[in-house]
Amino acid sequence: MIRILAVITAAVLFLCIPFLPAHADELPEISAASCILMDAQTGQTVYALQPDEKRPMASTTKIMTALLTLESGELDVPFTVDPTGIRVEGSSMGLREGDTVTKRALCIGMLLPSGNHAANAAAVAVSGNVQAFLDRMNERAQEIGMSHTFFASPSGLDAPGHGASARDMALLAREALNNPEFAAICSQPSMSAVFGNPPAPHTLKNTNKLLTTDSRVIGVKTGFTDAAGRCLVSAAEHEGRTLICVTLSDRNDWADHKVLYDYGFRLGEASTLPLPTDLEIAVEGGDAQRVPVYAKEPVPVTAWRGAMPEYMMQVILPPFLYAPVSRDTVIGELIYTNGKAEIGRVPLYAAQEVIYSDDSTKDSLFAQFINKIRKILHAV
Repeated sequence: MIRILAVITAAVLFLCIPFLPAHADELPEISAASCILMDAQTGQTVYALQPDEKRPMASTTKIMTALLTLESGELDVPFTVDPTGIRVEGSSMGLREGDTVTKRALCIGMLLPSGNHAANAAAVAVSGNVQAFLDRMNERAQEIGMSHTFFASPSGLDAPGHGASARDMALLAREALNNPEFAAICSQPSMSAVFGNPPAPHTLKNTNKLLTTDSRVIGVKTGFTDAAGRCLVSAAEHEGRTLICVTLSDRNDWADHKVLYDYGFRLGEASTLPLPTDLEIAVEGGDAQRVPVYAKEPVPVTAWRGAMPEYMMQVILPPFLYAPVSRDTVIGELIYTNGKAEIGRVPLYAAQEVIYSDDSTKDSLFAQFINKIRKILHAV
């Protein structure tokens, strides 16, 4: 189908940074140097402190490494781990030279015990060498809209220029959680991964203790280096809403994330995105020249403290339809986006029936040609 994109920019309010509640004394006290609380569906900011300051983010880097590894495919094909990939300091999943492993096992090893050698081994397995993988990490960061990020390490160990902003890490987590494999792994307090020489199951435990201390939390990744301090990217669900929280250089991150979720979830109000009005599409060869177009259901969203999220609307329709057209036939799509991420989409339907009519084509040379072709085909 030939598509026409009609992009309509909505005039909406954007939340200030930091988000100001009705009473200033409701603002949470946070120890982080930088933080953000973001709506996972819309990307709307609920609360933030220095959200665009680039800082080292330690092993939360592995969110990107694991995402790219999962997207590379062939997750359960065994291979021998690259010996140079596992020669790295810091946290480990227990890999040794000569071990047989899979990409899935490496992702479990990255996201749960935060294995640095798992991240490097995955980089080599996916791209052939670490530098090529770093190039892909930075390309993907730009695709996601991470404008204050540079990856210089697949594991998150300190490296020149390596860093990201809290907002960028929230955007990354939002993207990663849309990957079912990623979401399933990062939400588990422990998992079994098969690797070794010979391969055998190993139980790996998650460093994210929020998964066992806060029932709302569904991931995502911890991190620490001397330069970065304690870093934490998490996500939580409550009453059908999902928030992403990022804190960088935060000595009290476990408590801060709980405080931020308690604060944030109080502010959500159910709402819907506006639907376009007066949409219609041209029809050739029918008893009507145009047919109205409508959406049956709006996209539900959360308005934080009553302020709607920013969005752009794309109306996707063909240039015209041929009669006959049945009522409630799906003829297009309505897509809402925020930045480079999708908020939601709904189908567009024909609002009325249009029947084929010879009389309707008399003033249209093109339509007359189409009708002649139809009659020839019918005769055959």
